[in-house]
Formats: sequence, C-alpha cells, structure tokens
Amino acid sequence: MDFGGPTFVIAIIALSIGGWLVNNWIRARHGYPLEDEWGGKTARPVADSKANDALKAENAELREQLAHFADRVKVLERIVTDKSINVAT
Repeated sequence: MDFGGPTFVIAIIALSIGGWLVNNWIRARHGYPLEDEWGGKTARPVADSKANDALKAENAELREQLAHFADRVKVLERIVTDKSINVAT
C-alpha cells in the first residue's frame, strides 16, 4: 500500500468528513448542541410556550380562512366553466 498516493489522502479526508457528519447527526438526534464550522456550539433555540400557543392559534385561524377561500374558488370555477344557460337557471 502506497501511503504517499492521492487515494490515501482522499480516503483520510473522506473518513474525517464522514465521522464529522455522523457525530453531528447523533448530536442532533439526541438534542445536544451542534458544532459549527469554527468549532463553536450552536444550541437549539429555547421555545416559549406562550409564543407557540399564539402561533398555533393563528395557524388554525389561517387554515380555516384558507378552507373558506378554497370553497369560494370552487364556486367561482363552477360559474366560469358552466354554460350561460345553466348559470341563469
């Protein structure tokens, strides 16, 4: 085995990157802070329960409005695609 060849260097680089990826995957899976490219730690943002509840309520309201507008679009599509005789009746 030739240790001075480019394949050996590429293999070491690939193993290093693979180890770093596996390390970060395990850390992310278990909730530990991740390392950034400079060796510092990037912690998960702390979730505020009041802000989450407000966002969930707003999200439910927006979904309700979206369903309402989807129904209105269906009616408008039906009016546009129907013949004028059917619309008049």
